[in-house]
Amino acid sequence: MGEPSDFIVFADESGDHGLARINPDYPVFVLSCCVFDKKEYVERVCPELQRFKLRWWPHDAVVLHSSQIRRHEPPFAFLASVERRERFMKDLAGTLQAAPFTLFSVAIDKVRLKERYAVSIDPYSLALRYCVELVVVFLREREQGHRDVPFLIEKRGKLEDAQLAAAFLRICEGENCWGALRGLSIELIDKKANLPGLQIADLVGTPIGRHVLKPHERNRAFESIQQKLWMPLDPGRSERGLKILPEK
Repeated sequence: MGEPSDFIVFADESGDHGLARINPDYPVFVLSCCVFDKKEYVERVCPELQRFKLRWWPHDAVVLHSSQIRRHEPPFAFLASVERRERFMKDLAGTLQAAPFTLFSVAIDKVRLKERYAVSIDPYSLALRYCVELVVVFLREREQGHRDVPFLIEKRGKLEDAQLAAAFLRICEGENCWGALRGLSIELIDKKANLPGLQIADLVGTPIGRHVLKPHERNRAFESIQQKLWMPLDPGRSERGLKILPEK
């Protein structure tokens, strides 16, 4: 164990990473990493998300999950009311907009990926690699590249978790543009842990996916988080917080 970083990373996906059957309504896979300054996370992000929950429920044990919100499943059944849904989504967008974090997201067009490469490429591993590379740039800009930085990702299943951990290890051992990376670790967390950072990482994914699919269509959810996307401190760098693959 080295010196802990000032930052913590939460990651989650939107869409499935399978290529055998591609959903024509959502043919993308999106992996998003939300990077928080630990001090701001504890002092601002966590309390604000608790306040948001307590404005809508009598307790803060509710776990915000984008798919349940879209389908109006319990504990979001009240969103079947158009009026309440409008107020809820406006409040949620404002809460996310006010939260201090830096957003990195890789969106993969699965149709183009499948067409372009003869050999099957795992969208999750590909997206994870690019996310890690971008986060490393962010950390090095802030002289944090030598410190221990955890990536917290929601558990999905025993097999999927093992594959994810193996992919992360390969990336850290050298399957990236930087070479071997020290100090990065992965922690797989149960959704029931109710971590604000994981919930925010979940909530930003679908708006990004919808923006990638229909960039000229009004997307209020994306507009609320757009300013969170990372911009490098060095204006000479071409990288940005949103990367779409394969590149055209």
